[in-house]
Amino acid sequence: MMELFQSLFEWYMANLNYFTVALLMAIESTFIPLPSEVVVPFAAYKAAQGDLNVFLVVLFGTIGALFGSLINYSLAYYLGRPLVHKFAASKVGKIFLLSEEKVIHVEQYFVKNGRSSTFIGRLVPGVRHLISIPAGLAKMNLRDFIFFTFVGAGIWNVCLAVIGYYLYEIREEIYPYLGYIMLALGIGFTIYLIIKARQNKKS
Repeated sequence: MMELFQSLFEWYMANLNYFTVALLMAIESTFIPLPSEVVVPFAAYKAAQGDLNVFLVVLFGTIGALFGSLINYSLAYYLGRPLVHKFAASKVGKIFLLSEEKVIHVEQYFVKNGRSSTFIGRLVPGVRHLISIPAGLAKMNLRDFIFFTFVGAGIWNVCLAVIGYYLYEIREEIYPYLGYIMLALGIGFTIYLIIKARQNKKS
């Protein structure tokens, strides 16, 4: 088990580049549950090794996040509130850990904070990847949406990149335990998905 996970991790790191960073961050910014914490920090780690440029990692990660957010924004903009809520409450929506309650929550957050919520929301866990939905439903000005989303996602990615660089600095201390750490993160994320899926099923 440990050897398999180690091999998968090595494969992941070997294939982590500017394109895959942008692609994964685009996925993360849609309704698909992929945490950015498993993308940018590890790309920044590779940058600290000299394999990538950390500024380009942040840039491509931010471009990817913006693209993914535009997908959510466009779907909400053109589909409208009834269809978005219907999708969130559907079986397919639950597969992606969506629920009508989550959509209502981010809508309330957007109403409370206005257009700046697309900036602030990018820094709030549980809100950041869905905040573009109420922006689309409210038909927020596209130029403002792009600006606030790009800045907010950029700041978030800078924070994640700093974590990646720090991991590289203490690599000798954590290397003997790296496999166990990654295994624990993988198990933890799997448990999280199971719990959220059960919660959505009950609701």
